[in-house]
Amino acid sequence: MRVIICGGGVIGACIAYFLRRQGVNVVVVERTEVAAAASGKAGGFLARDWCAGTPLDALARRGFALHAQLSGQIAGDWGYRPMMAYSGFVASDADPRRDAPSALGWLAKGVVIAQRIGTTETTAIVHPRKFTLAVMNAALAQGAKLRVGRITGIVRDADGTTAKGVEIDGNVIEADAVVIAMGPWSLLAAQWMTLPAVYGQRSPSIVYDTGTNVPADALFLEHKGDDGAVSIEVFPRADGSTHITALSDIAPLPIDPAAVTPDADAIARLQAMSERLSPLFRPEKIIAQQACFRPVTQDGLPLIGRVPQSDGLYVATGHNVWGILNAPATGEALAQLIAEGAARDVDLSPFDPARLQPLDPALLQAR
Repeated sequence: MRVIICGGGVIGACIAYFLRRQGVNVVVVERTEVAAAASGKAGGFLARDWCAGTPLDALARRGFALHAQLSGQIAGDWGYRPMMAYSGFVASDADPRRDAPSALGWLAKGVVIAQRIGTTETTAIVHPRKFTLAVMNAALAQGAKLRVGRITGIVRDADGTTAKGVEIDGNVIEADAVVIAMGPWSLLAAQWMTLPAVYGQRSPSIVYDTGTNVPADALFLEHKGDDGAVSIEVFPRADGSTHITALSDIAPLPIDPAAVTPDADAIARLQAMSERLSPLFRPEKIIAQQACFRPVTQDGLPLIGRVPQSDGLYVATGHNVWGILNAPATGEALAQLIAEGAARDVDLSPFDPARLQPLDPALLQAR
C-alpha cells in the first residue's frame, strides 16, 4: 500500500511516522520545506486537560501522552520539557499595582500573576520546528520518501470516485490513498474534492534569546493599555529562546507559504508589550520577528478522516492553536484509519469532514 501525504508540516510528519510504523509505503509532498509555516513558527505549548469538556479532550490527552513517549523514542533534541503555566495581567498606569514587584522574579514590576493554571504534570513545551523535523527524519529513516513539488491535482480512476494518486507539477505519482494535510492551504484542495472551508488566522510572534535567565513558566497575560486589553502569551523553551505572541488577525492567505510576512505595526506593538513584561526582552536579544497562519474551521474543530464522496482520500487540518499538541494523536489515529480501517485510540467521529457544509469550488476560484 502506498500513501501520499500532501504537506510537510507537523501533521503530515506525524502521519508519515505512524504510517511507517504500520509498514505502509509513504511519500510526503511538500511545496516549500518541512515545517515551513506554522509548524516551524508556533509556540509549541502543550496542555493535557485544557480541552476538558469539549470534543477535543480525548485527542488532546492522547497527544499529550504521545509527546512524552516520543521524546524517548525518536532521536534528536527538540526541547521537550514539562513546565508551569500562570495567568495574570500587566497593570495599567492608573493601577496602584503598577510599581509592585511581580510574584515571578524575572518579570518587571506591575506584571501581576493571578493564578497557576498548569503544572509540570499537565503542561509542557517543545520547539515546534525541531520536533517536526525530528519526526519527519524518523519517518524518512524508516523508509518514507520526501518530494519537493507543488500539487496541481488529484488523479482518479475512470469513474472519478476513487483517488489513485496526485499530480505534481504536471507529473503523476500513483498511490492507493492520498492525505491532504496542508494547514490553511488545504483550502486549495477544495478545487479537487468535496471539503469544508478552512481559513487562515495570522499570528505574529517575536523570539528572544533569553538563555538560562527565564525558567520554565508559560504565561497567559492580559496587557492593559490605552487601547484596551490584549492577550499575550509567553513560552520559554529549553534551548534558551522565548517565544512571545499576541495580536492575531485575519489577513489574505498567500498562495506560497514562503511569502508569509508579519505586519510591521503588529510586530512593533508586540515588541513594546514584550519590553514591558521583562528587562530580559531587549531589542538586541531578538532572534526572529515572524508570523504564521493557523488553520481554523467554521466550528473550531479539526477535519480528520475520510473526505466525503471520494474513496481513498483523507484530510487532516484545522487544528487551530492546538496543532503541535494534537499532531501525534492525529497522525496515529489517521494511520490506523488508513491501514486498519478504523482508529483505535481516539474517536474521530467529532472531526468527520462530512459534518460541515462543503466549500463551493466557484467561491475558491473567485478568490
